[in-house]
Amino acid sequence: MGKKRIVKKAGEEESQVSKPVSSISKKRADVGILSVQSTYNNTKIVLTDVKGNTLCWSSSGSLGFKGAKKGTPFAAAKVGEVVGTKAQAIGVKEVSVVIRGVGSGRESGVRGFLSKGINLLSIKDVTPVPHNGPKPKKPRRV
Repeated sequence: MGKKRIVKKAGEEESQVSKPVSSISKKRADVGILSVQSTYNNTKIVLTDVKGNTLCWSSSGSLGFKGAKKGTPFAAAKVGEVVGTKAQAIGVKEVSVVIRGVGSGRESGVRGFLSKGINLLSIKDVTPVPHNGPKPKKPRRV
């Protein structure tokens, strides 16, 4: 019940087919809004146009990270790089960043995106903070 081995014959080549980042994207935009949602468990990055229509997105779960690794800064940086590559294909040159959440991938996701050579206009933190929140449950009586 071990692993199955694949034996290659002489003269055969193994070709790796990679997915095209954006197969001739019909969407075009110069300026966009980059929304980064960073939780303890995952990091999601969405690129929209100025009206709010989604141009492209990615998350650390969609890149194949599982479990606790999804919330790491490394995973967030990889997500930022993937969205940055897609943004280059769309033609985005400048972005405004909106950060939401308290996870560890907040900053590294933006850095990964900006590593693709896209200019940064502004950074806004819109993390929801409760003023007092809902009333807690009563203590359990046993």
